[in-house]
Order: sequence, then structure tokens, then C-alpha cells
Amino acid sequence: MFMKKKNKTRIYALGQHISMSAHKARRVIDQIRGRSYEETLMILELMPYRASYSIFKLVYSAAANASDNMGSDEKDLIICKAEVNEGTTVKKLKPRARGRSYPIKRPTCHITIGVKDISLYEGEYYVDPYINNINKDYLTPLKNLRWKNAYTGMIDENVYSSGGVWDKK
Repeated sequence: MFMKKKNKTRIYALGQHISMSAHKARRVIDQIRGRSYEETLMILELMPYRASYSIFKLVYSAAANASDNMGSDEKDLIICKAEVNEGTTVKKLKPRARGRSYPIKRPTCHITIGVKDISLYEGEYYVDPYINNINKDYLTPLKNLRWKNAYTGMIDENVYSSGGVWDKK
């Protein structure tokens, strides 16, 4: 039923001590997890957050690592792992009036981006984790998953038909 896997290598890029809150970086990371490399670059270029630039550089670095180390092509890469962990907090004291001081906390975070080449997994199947009985009918070949398709829009079609964001009533 399942074919023998060739090489299960994942390539990572790690950015440490990036000076931003982990919560703000997770807001961007959640949008790119599981997407293709090219789609991820388009999304990150258009996002208005400060964390987008740091994550863009890490995704670009992970793809460069994959092409250099494994000889992978960029169109076959997907983001298999994207996580943000809290780093150390830089603590300073700001002088205030009457000899008092006010603490300033500058949070940092560690961002890990992992990419995987799906051309190494040709002929294998994706098993949906929510299905208990493994049946051949429920298996989807990896070539039919969403990251193999061309660019898919981020805006849901129901936003326009149901009023959505623009409903001012």
C-alpha cells in the first residue's frame, strides 16, 4: 500500500535572538505553515507586519540550504516546520523623575523554519490524521495536495457573499 520512502531529510534555518515578541512572530508563522515555498514568499512580501521581514529571510535561507545541501529545486519545497520559541528578555532601567527608575523589557524570540522536498516522496500517500480506519479510498496521493497546486488566494470567497468584513449594519 505504501511505497518505500527514499530520503526523509528536512533542512532547517534557525534565527536566534530576534528582537520581537514571540506572540507577534507567531501571528505570521501560522499563516505560512504547510504552504509551498513560492506561495510563502508571496504571502510574506504582502503582509504588513514587522516580523514578516525576519521570517522572509529565514525562509529564503532554508531554501538556499536545501538547494545547496540536497540539490533541491525551489518549486518542490514546502514549509514542513515553522515554530517560534521565546528567547531571553533584555532588561534595562530607564531613569524617571525624582530619582526613580522604570524597567524596560525587550523580548526576543527564536524562529525555526524547516523545509522538505516533496519530489523525494513521489508515489507515497498522505494519511489524514482524523480518519481512524486506513482505507485506500481515504488516501490522497502527495501530488494532489494543496501545496502542489499553483497560487491559491488567501481570501475566502464567503467573505464577499455573506457580507463578511464589509457589513456595516
